[in-house]
Amino acid sequence: MQEEILRLEKDNNRMLHSMRRTAFWGGVFKLILWAGLIAAPIWLYATYLAPIVQSVQQTVNQVQNTGTNAQAQVNGFGDALQQFETKFMSMFQGKK
Repeated sequence: MQEEILRLEKDNNRMLHSMRRTAFWGGVFKLILWAGLIAAPIWLYATYLAPIVQSVQQTVNQVQNTGTNAQAQVNGFGDALQQFETKFMSMFQGKK
């Protein structure tokens, strides 16, 4: 009877150690998996997407600067046309 209890106790002890070991390695695997799932998008962004985003941002800034310059030229043309009209009218008004 005591030998049977000793055998069952050893078997139980072996199973418990196995369960602990499996739980430990499962936790390590989950930690590695979650770290990879969090780190992979950050690494992919920094490696591949960041240069593309930076290039697009520079292009957008160039387009905005071109639009601003064009608007300034149109405003300058309007002012020049206004001045020309004023001088033109003053020339004809002075001849009357």
